[in-house]
Amino acid sequence: MKVNDVIVIGGGAAGLSAALFAARAGARVTMLEKNEKFGKKLYITGKGRCNLCNDCETEEFLRNVPRNPRFLYSALRFLSPKDLQQLMNDLGCETKVERGNRVFPVSDHASDVSRAFMDGLRGQQLKIGVNVKDIEITDGKVTAVIAEDTAGTRRIPCDACIITTGGVSYPVTGSTGDGYAFAKKAGHTIVPPLPALVPLITKEDWPKQLQGLSLKNVCLTARVHGKIKYSEQGEMLFTHFGISGPLVLTLSSALAACNWKDVQLTLDMKPALTEEQLDARILRELSASPRKQLQNILPSLLPSRMAEIFPQLIHVDGAKQCAQITAAERARMVGQLKSLPITVLSPRPIAEAIVTCGGVSTKEVAPATLMSKKTEGLFFAGEVLDVDAYTGGFNLQIAFSTGALAGHSAANYNLDRT
Repeated sequence: MKVNDVIVIGGGAAGLSAALFAARAGARVTMLEKNEKFGKKLYITGKGRCNLCNDCETEEFLRNVPRNPRFLYSALRFLSPKDLQQLMNDLGCETKVERGNRVFPVSDHASDVSRAFMDGLRGQQLKIGVNVKDIEITDGKVTAVIAEDTAGTRRIPCDACIITTGGVSYPVTGSTGDGYAFAKKAGHTIVPPLPALVPLITKEDWPKQLQGLSLKNVCLTARVHGKIKYSEQGEMLFTHFGISGPLVLTLSSALAACNWKDVQLTLDMKPALTEEQLDARILRELSASPRKQLQNILPSLLPSRMAEIFPQLIHVDGAKQCAQITAAERARMVGQLKSLPITVLSPRPIAEAIVTCGGVSTKEVAPATLMSKKTEGLFFAGEVLDVDAYTGGFNLQIAFSTGALAGHSAANYNLDRT
């Protein structure tokens, strides 16, 4: 009986899943990882706890995928979030669901996730410290991988090859864009990689003065050429270069392909109040303490550090008595509290991004199998593809699901033709 020899290039989340499902489908699997261990990026996800998926239904999941969501239907049908949780439990890594439907290992140790996959791959060829230099393509079909390790360079024949090398974010984990070169050789278009889920650099200095301050229950809105493209309520963080935190990371992903010069960002620090309600509250505060200085009543409206710099944002002397604040100055207070402008110069470098936006064009990959439409026997899974999602476990689920489908397909693809 014919058995496929499947090579998986890259031992991250997508690679581990691809190898496991290829092996389960009867293939002989060789997984090649250039790092000193498998699943290196897994160790830093979820702050070391590994937010491995989000316990939600498919339609909700796809609403958290800003680019090419429909491409994922087959992969999510093959391995849904429920299926992934069951798989982890079967592999001996129990899971739990936390706030926002985020799923973590019960142990809170990311290492338990990679260990579970490794245990499931016993008996397969799992190689670390191997640098894949090239893929061999003959008559439109992948036939071998050229790999280099301490023993030298060798040719490894294969019936199928799965590229799971990641994007170019967090290059210290091994994601250095190798897969793009292999894909180009196979005739694929690479959508230019951009940073997603990344902090933003601001033009204004005042966010930098607030380094370390976190704001909760605020609303961040982005307009592009006057049209609202993003508006969400939640938490954000000020840094030494600008802004970060959950709202900002999601914003950076939603607008990753935009020209940031066209983006107008505003911060609503009192989203629960209308402008009229906020004006009435400020008027009460001012009237209740007419002899106090403005800077002394602002902490009742804002966190103390924000209160310190707020007078400069509204161009009012903080030492001015409350009774002397004019209607125009009060209107500026309301305006800045409800719609404080922030100018984004650029995202932080892609090396600091959580995920990569861009990669192998999904138009050139069959969604039902994840095999290349350009080269037979070549499959793609994970972040190397032009698919990315927001935070909350969605990106890892994409890696595991596309890996699983690619692995199963690679184990079976040419057997179906014989």
